[in-house]
Amino acid sequence: MGIPARSRTTADARAGTPRRRGARVTAQGLAAALLATAGLVAVTGPAAHADSAAQPAPAAGTRTPSLVTGLDETTTASGSAADAALGHLAAKKSRYHIDDPKRDLAAVSSERSGKDETVRLQQKYRGVPVLGGQYVVRMRDASGTRTVTGTSGSFYTQLDLPSTTPDVSSAVAVGRAVAAVSAQLGQAPLTRRPAGAAAPLTGTDEGLTVLPQGKGVLTRHITVSGTDPRTGQPVKQEVYVEGHSGYPVLQYSGIQSFAPAGTATAAPTAASGTAAPAAPAAGQQLVVKGSGVRYNGETTELNLYQGTDGAYQMIDYGPRDAGVSGTLLATYDARGREASSASGAWPSGIKTFSSSTTDLGPEYTDSGAVDAHWGAAQVYDYYQKHFGRDGLDGKGGFIYSLVGVVDNGQPYNNAFWDGGKMVYGQGGGDYRTFSADTDVVGHEMTHGVIQNTANLVYAGQSGAMNEALADYFGNAIDDEANHIPMSDPDASLLGENLCVDASPRDCALRDLDDGATTSKDFVGVSYRGDDGGVHLNSTIFSGALWDIRQDLDPDLADTIVYRALTAYMTPLDGFTQGRAAVIAAAQELGVTKAQLKTVKQAFAAHGIVPGWETALGIDASTLIGKVNISGTGVGAGGGKYAVSLSNDDGSEPYSVWAGNTSGKGKLTLMSGNNGDYNVYADTDGKTVAWAEFAPASILIKVRPLAGGPEKTVYSSYTGISSVAVDGDYVVFTENDPFGNPHVGYRNIRTGEGTWVDGGRYELSTALPSVSGGVVAYAKLWPEADGYKLGVETTDLATGNKTLMPVDKNATLAVGQTAVTADSVYWMADTDLSDGGRVSLDRADHDGSDPAVLVPETRGTPLYGYSLTASDDAVTVMSVPPATDWANDTLPKLLQIAPDSTGGLQRVSCDRGDQVFPAADTGQRVLWLDGTTGWTDLVVRDRPAGRC
Repeated sequence: MGIPARSRTTADARAGTPRRRGARVTAQGLAAALLATAGLVAVTGPAAHADSAAQPAPAAGTRTPSLVTGLDETTTASGSAADAALGHLAAKKSRYHIDDPKRDLAAVSSERSGKDETVRLQQKYRGVPVLGGQYVVRMRDASGTRTVTGTSGSFYTQLDLPSTTPDVSSAVAVGRAVAAVSAQLGQAPLTRRPAGAAAPLTGTDEGLTVLPQGKGVLTRHITVSGTDPRTGQPVKQEVYVEGHSGYPVLQYSGIQSFAPAGTATAAPTAASGTAAPAAPAAGQQLVVKGSGVRYNGETTELNLYQGTDGAYQMIDYGPRDAGVSGTLLATYDARGREASSASGAWPSGIKTFSSSTTDLGPEYTDSGAVDAHWGAAQVYDYYQKHFGRDGLDGKGGFIYSLVGVVDNGQPYNNAFWDGGKMVYGQGGGDYRTFSADTDVVGHEMTHGVIQNTANLVYAGQSGAMNEALADYFGNAIDDEANHIPMSDPDASLLGENLCVDASPRDCALRDLDDGATTSKDFVGVSYRGDDGGVHLNSTIFSGALWDIRQDLDPDLADTIVYRALTAYMTPLDGFTQGRAAVIAAAQELGVTKAQLKTVKQAFAAHGIVPGWETALGIDASTLIGKVNISGTGVGAGGGKYAVSLSNDDGSEPYSVWAGNTSGKGKLTLMSGNNGDYNVYADTDGKTVAWAEFAPASILIKVRPLAGGPEKTVYSSYTGISSVAVDGDYVVFTENDPFGNPHVGYRNIRTGEGTWVDGGRYELSTALPSVSGGVVAYAKLWPEADGYKLGVETTDLATGNKTLMPVDKNATLAVGQTAVTADSVYWMADTDLSDGGRVSLDRADHDGSDPAVLVPETRGTPLYGYSLTASDDAVTVMSVPPATDWANDTLPKLLQIAPDSTGGLQRVSCDRGDQVFPAADTGQRVLWLDGTTGWTDLVVRDRPAGRC
């Protein structure tokens, strides 16, 4: 087994109450979840000797202190810095509680700046890397004497796995990771595809990783990449598949973009090369001085390279104005290449921009090549001049820029760092190519610096800090390179120069002076939205940093923040840990008391103080607070609900529990606590159904709420992504070996059942609902002139099928269905260019009496994503297009009466994520709410109305 199957006691089961659910996942993000289990305690040692200071109290997750400062302890002077750091940790075992540093820690990097050395160490458990387990040792080497000045980071002492050998094979893990990402993308409407289109996603096994929850969770780390079939956007998801059951317990984006992903559509692209083009061989001249005109009209000098063919390529070997011979900077012509082909891969045949003369003409300006090439040099020079850093990796590694990618042949208004290179969109309409603003170039390249230092996980608060630091340094570089004083009111803007006509303030995508605070502006979002709020919440932290830069000398502020990033922060730090890192770095650098007060006041002004998360609240009734589930949803019906829960620290595989939607009474354990993951629970008030992820198969199980044994009604060997139950029937969605979804059903009493589409590979059915023996679903099928979309019902008793009155020729996407005692509801999209607006339609089971409850083209816009209904109300989760980063762009719940009287009403005025709605009786709706910064299971009996 990958992790221990820690069964609940008989007394626990009789009490009907699960262990306290305190692990914090989804809404605040992975960082909070894992840090919460670690029980991190910051310790500041006195200037003389830290052992004389109060030691950290033992905590649930670790006994290793998260921060120790003020040390002056001699350690080994000979040998490498890593050897000296490990020797120090071994010599001070009573402080750090690391049994065998040489066995349990591996050097990731050693950086030197003057006399200061920083060693970053990766925790390994029995040779397997621990996600977020990094410990940093800071030293000073003067006149042959090394002294340790401090330490920080996360080392998880609680880990205790019985085995590091997974039960799930690599092939199974890859298949389930791809299915999980497909399911996440497939929560949106089923969309037409070209005939014969292949599955757009592939997975690569990156090896084993231990998630530091509880005693540890062994996983296979799978990178899933490809193209979103709905939007054409590039996809790169890091998925962690639990080693025993094969359930994907965690996923987040591996693409770090300047702006949240857009909503434009595009078709999948052809396969691309995966290796970087070879560096050019030495030719006639390594450095040739050329010139070009930037978008702002300024003529600037550029370093070019003359190859053996005589052409001048946009390759910069340095030296530049900084007087330092730099690493290779290469700018590639990616015009017309799809963004999805450049994410984690190299478009085949791509070449650097080149010219027959050293004076680059308008083509190189308009394409964004001049600004990208010049900007990359400015960023390199900034890090080298200020901090002595040689490139993004600190080791002189090559720096690549790809300029001019598109989205299905249309403008791509974004830029991203994919883990190895910068990719800039072509731009269009109101926008120039995204390399046109130096702060965008600085932002994306700083993601590379972050990756090679603190490596902040791109999800939740740690992801927001990743974005905040990229914004901070991107803007600092922009202001310095373009001689913008801090007193300029536009100095705090990002992306302000991207627009063709709009003013800087109207054009800017973010403002580090927006005054965002945790109490007023923090929005708790699940990974379904902006990877847990990495852009939405970033200006809370970057705003504090920018205040420091405004109130102190900019060079001092930059040095403090850089030191905090490179010598204190570790991958899972949140806002509070980031604050502590900046304060500690400022103290180390010898700031005055007044300057330190300024630093602390900047964080306080933005609400980043210990315990800030507890001040957030909601307007709904909380059924279960701080649930530790992500993506498994909730089911409801007949006054009951069913949900998956884990133990307190989140390390135990999910079990299914049922409770009363009124909030009264105790929870009842429905599934086994057997080491497998029991997820996608649903109930009709009498029966609970769910999917159990096991090493070799996925089982569909049911159990009566009144008591009795659980029963297996189906076994899948590919992938299950939804389960619904009503009366005698369980319906589910299963992926075939080619990734296409199919709706299946089973009779609980007789075991009979099949697929509604016969399981034929040329068909797809998905998004099912069931009531009174009738199942409704979206259907995709081929005809002579291409694929068609519709909504169909099947009477499970007779097998009779009825196609709902959907215009199969005009409908381009169909969303989640909901079937009630007498009606079928669905969402339809006939115009994919309107930002995702949909209509909400209904008909009787036999297709008669059709009606449009909410039109697509007029009235209150509905951006439908999921749908649930009772006999008295229809509730839609609406996700507006992300035109800005505000509360209104997050998923919200809207409710309407079956006859549309009263129009759409907001179910809740909560400012955070509202996801996975489940209708009970009447107007009562349950959902997972992210407002508080955690994930809470909440309920409202009636809509809040207007907000």
